[in-house]
Amino acid sequence: MTTERKIAVVSAGLTTPSSTRLLADQLTAAVRDNLDGRGTPYQVRVFELRDLAHDLTNNLLTGFPSKELGEVLEYVVQADALIAVTPTFSASYNGLFKMFFDVLDDKALVGKPVLIGATGGTERHSLVLDYALRPLFAYLQAVVVPTGVYAASSDWGPHAVALRSRVERAALELVDAMSNARPAPVDPYANPVPFEDLLNG
Repeated sequence: MTTERKIAVVSAGLTTPSSTRLLADQLTAAVRDNLDGRGTPYQVRVFELRDLAHDLTNNLLTGFPSKELGEVLEYVVQADALIAVTPTFSASYNGLFKMFFDVLDDKALVGKPVLIGATGGTERHSLVLDYALRPLFAYLQAVVVPTGVYAASSDWGPHAVALRSRVERAALELVDAMSNARPAPVDPYANPVPFEDLLNG
């Protein structure tokens, strides 16, 4: 039996609805279609970071996540792949997006396939993928798929066909990368050696 794949989706949009969430949903749907076509069982969870904004701030100040944020972080750690989408602020990802990856353990994404996406008002911000997002995930040692997806306001109109093509290509790359992903990290404290055994050598 094929092992169920877990996909985590992180959307850093600030409004409801938002083009960032719309792009995240399109990427998620394309990944689902690809996995369905291969007969691969999967589980997908989408996380809106705006709903965790206060918890993220408190985590940065105290060093401890809330129960809800802790569950989100744990799911991302255990996921086989990550889809991460942010709006473009000042030619980079927004603060909410950065806060999430600041509180995530810096070894959580090592070897994990990641599909990056961003939204913005004009096409001139499209390099945010290469100059902001890729360096962030390179530092976290994730495996970012070759095709990043940027959607400007104009992409949602008559040129939606071009956007859909990029979405489908990126989704295919992510699903292909999942088959080569490393196993989920093992908690070194999950099965501690009894103290008496340590004393006995």
